[in-house]
Amino acid sequence: MRKMEQRRIYLDNGATTQIRQEVLDAMMEYLADNYANPSGSYIMANAAKVALDETAERVAAAIGATRKEIYFTGSGTESINWAIKCCAEAKRAAGLGNHIITTAVEHHAVLHTCQYLEKNGFDVTYLPVDKFGMVTAADVATAITPKTILVTVMLANNEIGTVMPIAEIGDVLRGHENIAFHTDAVQGLGRVPIDVDKLGVDLLSITAHKLYGPKGVGALYVRRGTKLPSFIHGGGQERARRAGTENVAGIVGFGIAAQLAIAEMDAENARLSAMRDDFIAKILEKVSFSRLNGHPAYRLPGNINLIFEFIEGEGMLLLLDAQGIAASSGSACTSGTLDPSHVIMALGTPHEMAHGSLRLTLGRYNTQADLDKVLEVLPPIVERLRAMSPLWDDNKK
Repeated sequence: MRKMEQRRIYLDNGATTQIRQEVLDAMMEYLADNYANPSGSYIMANAAKVALDETAERVAAAIGATRKEIYFTGSGTESINWAIKCCAEAKRAAGLGNHIITTAVEHHAVLHTCQYLEKNGFDVTYLPVDKFGMVTAADVATAITPKTILVTVMLANNEIGTVMPIAEIGDVLRGHENIAFHTDAVQGLGRVPIDVDKLGVDLLSITAHKLYGPKGVGALYVRRGTKLPSFIHGGGQERARRAGTENVAGIVGFGIAAQLAIAEMDAENARLSAMRDDFIAKILEKVSFSRLNGHPAYRLPGNINLIFEFIEGEGMLLLLDAQGIAASSGSACTSGTLDPSHVIMALGTPHEMAHGSLRLTLGRYNTQADLDKVLEVLPPIVERLRAMSPLWDDNKK
């Protein structure tokens, strides 16, 4: 007799999300029926091109932009690279300077891009954050020099969920016409209200697979009048600014996913925030020597990031997985490394404690029963791992 499979609980929505059925249904037309290249000059191709235009309208509406300010890419990472590299290089070539300001807790798509630029003659300031992972507009203002050409600060942190004061930073930068302002909004779209004019950003990077859309498609908002050279050269797609045949099905899926996420955002945020706060209060009460990472109030609605002292996060993940629970210890892009999270370390966390972080990110398919299950199995897992830890023995002594 076949053994019944254990129901899996997916709590890694910060890494990627399950594609929605409505999104998949919309994509199928352009995967199976109208598979034409939108650059063609026949009826099928024109229908594909119309679909791209309609999708750009949907994505633009989600962030308060116009259709002509949206450029589709292959990922959030590509959008970030394009925004930072090409903006910085264009401004340096125009003799405006070579200084970039960012923070110590950015996603590696930003940090590694900035490090690349440092090797090519740019100066980069990595602003520290407070114990909640927050940078302030005053920090940015203090870091500005006559050579500053670009500020890039994420909208919401992918690991600890802290939501940054982007609008306040935008206000600081409004009087600096030579400084472009970019934000990585990959984690924020569909979870945080976004209006590019209110935020004061010139460039904004987003992706589809964090809001129940497909992988392999992102977008870059480029404010009208912002000079941004092409990053990928070839054909004349995306109004000659991003070459390569468009992923029509993926782009269509992105538009539907964004439209649905914005329509449902308020109700879904309220639901997830209530579940999040209840879980955090209960787990901190149940497990000694535990603490919350990130801002207690200004955080993404589905983000739970905790430290359990005297144990390794990797052990927690393996034992949770054995219970059918998928979680993470940080960014999906750095999983498998032995180094502690750069974000957790930037909070001032001691090295030996930083290894004990656990990230649970909730999504639209999670229920209270899912978190009740974690509350049931996680405390014994922590107890088991501490029983094997020499650090725990030293603490008891």
